[in-house]
This record gives sequence, C-alpha cells and structure tokens, in this order.
Amino acid sequence: MTTATLIEGDGIGPEIAAATVKAIEACGGKITWERADAGAGAVTKHGDPLPQATIDSIKRNQLALKGPLATPSGGGYRSVNVTLRQTFDLYANVRPVTTIAGVPSRYTNVDLVIVRENTEDLYAGVEHYVDPRRTAAESIAIITKFGSERVIMYAFDYARKHGRKKVTLVHKANILKMTNGLFLDCGREMAKRYPDIQFEDMIVDATAMKLVVAPEKFDVIVTMNLFGDILSDLTAGLVGGLGVAPAANIGDGGCAMFEAVHGTAPDIAGRGIANPTGLMLSAAMLLDHVDQRDVAERLRRGIRAALASADTRTGDLGGRANTAQYTDAVIAAAR
Repeated sequence: MTTATLIEGDGIGPEIAAATVKAIEACGGKITWERADAGAGAVTKHGDPLPQATIDSIKRNQLALKGPLATPSGGGYRSVNVTLRQTFDLYANVRPVTTIAGVPSRYTNVDLVIVRENTEDLYAGVEHYVDPRRTAAESIAIITKFGSERVIMYAFDYARKHGRKKVTLVHKANILKMTNGLFLDCGREMAKRYPDIQFEDMIVDATAMKLVVAPEKFDVIVTMNLFGDILSDLTAGLVGGLGVAPAANIGDGGCAMFEAVHGTAPDIAGRGIANPTGLMLSAAMLLDHVDQRDVAERLRRGIRAALASADTRTGDLGGRANTAQYTDAVIAAAR
C-alpha cells in the first residue's frame, strides 16, 4: 500500500478529488490518502495558504495529488503551486497532450508531451519595485546551466523511455541571448548524448504558430518555465481544454506531485457538475509512477469510454452527465 498526500484544493477541488479517489479505489488502486490543506481554504482554516503540516506530509510521503488552488492576481499570497515546486525541487513539469475520442476539438491527431523547467526563469520570484511610489517594477529571469541540463536530460530520457522520436527545444535566444542562449547551448550539447533521438530548436513565437497549424509535427517539447506555462495551456486547447489535461511535477530526490491544471471554477462549485477528467488522468500518471500500471490503464480505459458518449460526458465537454454520473460511467467501463 502506497501513502500519498491528498490536497483537495479550492472551488470544485473537493468534488473532483472525491470522484478521483472513488475511481482509483474502484479500479483496484492501493493508495492510502493523507489529507492536507493548501490554497484559499487553508488561509481561512489555518491563516496560511501552505501550512507547515502540509509541507511535512509531502516530505514524509514523497508523493502528492493536488486539486486546483486559488491564487490571487497582483497582491495577496504567492502562488502555492510555485512554492510547492520550489520547496520540493520539482524541476520537471510533464504535460502529456493527446486527442481523446468524443471530446470536442478542432484536431484529431495530437499526441505530444511538454516538459517544462519548473523552478527557474521569471518564476524564480526575484522581483521588486524600483521606486518608492511603486510606479515601476523589475523581474529577473534566472537560467542556470544545472537547471537547464537536468530538465533537458529529463526530456530526452522521457522520449527514449516512451518510444518517442524527436525533442524540440523552444526558446527566444534570438533576443534573450544570454539566458535563453544558455538554455539553447545546453540543449545542443545534450542532444549529442542521444543520437537515437532527433533534435531541433525553435523560437517560441514560431512554435506557437506551428502548434495550431500542424500539431502532429511535434513529439516532445522542452522549454523554460514561462514559455512552458503558456505553451502547455495552448496545447491543452488543441485537445479540448484544461479539463482533460493531466500534469506531473517530478523532482530529483524522488518526490513527485500530480495535479489538476485547470482553475477552481468557483461559479460551479458545489453544484455537482464539475469535470474530474484532468485530475483523474493526473492520478493515472501517479499510479504509473508507483508501479500500479495495470490500475492506471484500467482508469484510463474507463475515462476514454466515458468521454466517448455525450450521455456520460460532463456539460463542459458538450455532454449531459453530472460529476457523479460521469464517475460511475468511468468505473463501469474500467471494470
């Protein structure tokens, strides 16, 4: 039996977390859940968006499943997602993007993975106001050789392990010649160690355009934190949106966190109509991570079957089912 920290999250988080836990158990998953708080709900309950007890739980278990967390724009507390990634050095954000039959989309042949550096770049949080009146501010992008090499190596290793043929490194080194140039140089050197994997580099704006013109030409994309954040949401839009997009955050020390990447949807919270697919697919990645691959495949099989019919899809995907009906359909098909 594996123990994992469960952070239900804010808004629709508790509903989709309950659905996901139910589906995992029905598929035969051997997971003991240790519940912990984070986000806006934790502020209300503990006066802290990331209580020490939650940090201790993840540190103890080295494994977490997390629902969506509310982060205020502008002022307020710092993003808990960013803090967790930096606290546990979860340097690789892995976002598979695959066309799913039945999910409304403009594309039918998308099958790619984005590997995003998760701890550096502009998200390192080095910023300040440059005058006392706060009329100007400065943010500093930090790109290191160590951070670049390890995430690029992860992308190549991922490609090799999963039978993928190409890695595309995305950058803006034509303008940001030192920071992005360092990342690109690391990629070119790293590619020499993987002669079996095709390597190319591409400027980020050209990448964005080509992703919506011919996404089938991409396989594994590796990039820096800010670009990866943007492109991973863009690619999710190619296959139906963030509601069907899973994500993993992987660290060198063995710690891993799997999460929903969509928002908290407070307008529908408590109404029983939320779509738990993204968190369920992330849970399948968690099950793979702890070598419960047969359970993961049963869960994915159930998800694919439930999404194939409008009778069992949730309303955000053009279906007629509520959260409970969708979850029951996943479980029935998985069995």
